[in-house]
Amino acid sequence: MSNPDRRDFLETAGTVAMGALFGTDLSAADERSGGMIYRKLGTTGERVSAIGLGGYHIGVPKTEGESIRLIRAAIDRGITFLDNCWDYMDGKCETWMGNALRDGYRQKIFLMTKFDGRTRESTSRQIDESLKRLQTDHVDLMQFHENIRPEDPDRFFNGGVAEALLDAKKAGKVRYIGFTGHKDPMIHLRMIELAQAHNFHFDSAQMPLNILDAQFRSFAHQVVPKLVAQGIAVLGMKPMASGAIVENHIATPIECLHYALSLPTSVVINGIPDQRGLDQAFEAARTFKPLNQPQISTLLSKTREAALSGKYELFKTSAQFDGTAQHPQWMG
Repeated sequence: MSNPDRRDFLETAGTVAMGALFGTDLSAADERSGGMIYRKLGTTGERVSAIGLGGYHIGVPKTEGESIRLIRAAIDRGITFLDNCWDYMDGKCETWMGNALRDGYRQKIFLMTKFDGRTRESTSRQIDESLKRLQTDHVDLMQFHENIRPEDPDRFFNGGVAEALLDAKKAGKVRYIGFTGHKDPMIHLRMIELAQAHNFHFDSAQMPLNILDAQFRSFAHQVVPKLVAQGIAVLGMKPMASGAIVENHIATPIECLHYALSLPTSVVINGIPDQRGLDQAFEAARTFKPLNQPQISTLLSKTREAALSGKYELFKTSAQFDGTAQHPQWMG
């Protein structure tokens, strides 16, 4: 097959595959209120904002006061899903968010955080430390962070992690359980496979879902359909590939958010470091309509070269974003 023929074949195959995936679109069940979209969180019975507030970026403002104002503004305008992690900025992000959730704000939101522990003891300790920083007696969703190594799913089920989470759930510290990862779809698939073997149901799974992912080590193609089939909430992250898509003029922020929202995502977690980012997120929600087949084809065509290089999704192709690799002591 000549190069032009191969390129045409890949374009057609990619478009057909994405069309099939977008055929599972859940936006027909979307609810709109004010300037935000709300969706079901898998089969939990919860309904949350389709755009979530990323926990790392709330540590970016220069002062805690600025961060608290931004978090509360997001909630006041309709964002109800808040993301965080035990390791973000050595706990600063959880601490700032905990202070922002005082004065009745905790009751208005669905709170998620993550832990790095790979043992029963480290998992339990990190859960308790997160609760203390977030100033709450429970989190709505606790997720096993950075499922990025081939052995991580096995460590979850054989290292005492699952038991620690179930203990925390029984104690009322955790309502739902999920896992995250940004490296390789095969590792997510291994986690799903082991969960079935252990009769363990994850309530959510988080992964990069962006325009480039559609054509490179694709979580959208390989993982999302299995999650939907099992009623596991799909949490998209890195909709702009940690800023690389926009910075390199591959697509606009609104295109990025509309793409991720058009997938069968319960939530698209978006880094919002300032007022401009907050306004942008609500503009994406206000103008959102699920992408149709010609729009999918156009996006795939214009982003193909960038996607196949892999150089803009460094969280997949390098260790730059692997916090637990840089700090193995976090795993316990």
